[in-house]
Amino acid sequence: MGMDVGTRPLERGPEARAVVLTVNGRERPVRIEPRVSLLDALREHLGLTGSKKGCDQGTCGACTVWVDGRRVLACLTLAIACQGREVTTIEGLSDGDRLHPMQEAFIARDAFQCGYCTPGQIMSAVALLEEGRAADDGEIAEWMSGNLCRCTAYPNIRAAIRDVRDAKGGAGR
Repeated sequence: MGMDVGTRPLERGPEARAVVLTVNGRERPVRIEPRVSLLDALREHLGLTGSKKGCDQGTCGACTVWVDGRRVLACLTLAIACQGREVTTIEGLSDGDRLHPMQEAFIARDAFQCGYCTPGQIMSAVALLEEGRAADDGEIAEWMSGNLCRCTAYPNIRAAIRDVRDAKGGAGR
């Protein structure tokens, strides 16, 4: 009673659709399936490869970006859910050729070795200062704990965050 393979309807996933994402202050039309992650939309469809695909399970933080100013793991966020929201990636952090102070501090403090986690680390570091979560090294470590560094550059990362915090005159807001 089996059905002949040639007569069965084809199984398919959801159809791709037109989506407009606002990324780094610019509207970017893209055609994606509803199940595409924000990370894949950024990297594979928009050519923004700064955010890294580390674990693709939301545990390493290499894909950290901001959606409406809040940190999110792009590998666990559906791109289609970001329509009408402002997405900021590491590429949008600098002001033209001028690096963001956190990027400059990471360079000055040698806060990276292989550099793979660095974009996510920087996005989280800037956000935690804005959130006012950098009173001391313990608080910095806790609020950066979602961003893993396999090279163990944590002391230098914390030093870079302290430098920017102190230049701003405090722990954030």
